[in-house]
Parts: sequence; C-alpha cells; structure tokens
Amino acid sequence: MFSKDKTDTGVRRKSGAPTIISSDMKVRGDLKSDGEIQIDGEVEGDVEGQSLSIGESGIITGAVKVESALVLGQINGEIRARTVTLSKSARVKGDVLHETLTIEPGAQLEGHCKR
Repeated sequence: MFSKDKTDTGVRRKSGAPTIISSDMKVRGDLKSDGEIQIDGEVEGDVEGQSLSIGESGIITGAVKVESALVLGQINGEIRARTVTLSKSARVKGDVLHETLTIEPGAQLEGHCKR
C-alpha cells in the first residue's frame, strides 16, 4: 500500500528535502548529498549526489558525479551519471560518461560522450 524507499541492504533511507541552490546564490566549494540537488545559481566546485537538476540559470564549474542528471543550464566539467538528459537550453563543456544519454535539439555539447 505504501512505497518503501530501501537500499540494496534493506535499510530505509532518509527521505529529506532536496538541496536547493537558488538563482541569487554563488557557492565556492564541493557539494555532496545523498539525495536530490537542484541548482539554479552558481557552483564553483565538484557536485556529487543521487540526482541533479540544473535550471536554465544554473552554472557548475567542476565535475559532476550523480545517478541521474537533468541539465537545462551550464556545466563546465566532466559529467559521470547513469542517466543524463541535456535539454535544448543546456550548454556543456566537458566529457559525458553515461549509460543512457538524451540530447534534445538545440543543446550544446563540447566534449566526448563515453558509454
């Protein structure tokens, strides 16, 4: 009746609010989260988490390592993710290492794509 969020070990994971970097915020340093990260501002550093969503005004200068990434903004650095979606407004300068890659018409990618 109720869905359970469990890891492979059967231990229930904490269900917390997503980490949000708003459009008026600039962060210098690495971000690491066990959950969802939403970036509408600017991050100078590496980002690691479960899922990442970068808004149209979002900018990351650094490496990204997540399970799933939805990019509407800009990334200057390598992306490592199982699932990567580059929307029509995405601008990526760096390599993309992925299992599944979706690129919408209009997205800009300067780098190599490796499966």
